Amino acid sequence: MEIFNIVVLSISGLMLFTLAGLLRLINPIKNYWKNSEIKIENEVNMLSEVRGMSTLMLLGGIVILLGTIIPELTLTSFIVAILLFGGYVQISEPVYTCFRKSLNTSNRKSLLSYL
Repeated sequence: MEIFNIVVLSISGLMLFTLAGLLRLINPIKNYWKNSEIKIENEVNMLSEVRGMSTLMLLGGIVILLGTIIPELTLTSFIVAILLFGGYVQISEPVYTCFRKSLNTSNRKSLLSYL
C-alpha cells in the first residue's frame, strides 16, 4: 500500500508542479492559448489571476511531492491533492464552458461579463 501511495502522490505532484504550476507561471499566454483557445494577452487582471492560480498549483505540487519523501506528510499531501484537484475540476469546468460558448457565438464577450 505504501508503494501505491508514493506512486499516486508522485504522479499528481509532478502534474501539479510542472503542467499546472510551472508551465503556466512561466508563459501563461502561450499555455492557455494552446490548451483552451482563451486569449488573455491584453487582459492584465486575467494574467494576474492566472499567475496566482499557477503559484498555488506549484506550491501544492511541492507539498504533494514532499509527501513522497517525508512519511509524516503523506496524509497532508493526499488532503492537499484532493482539495486542489477537486476544486480545480469544480471551478474550471463552468469557466471553460463560458469561454467555449463565447468562442462559438459571433458576440465574443469576456469572462467577467459572465460572472
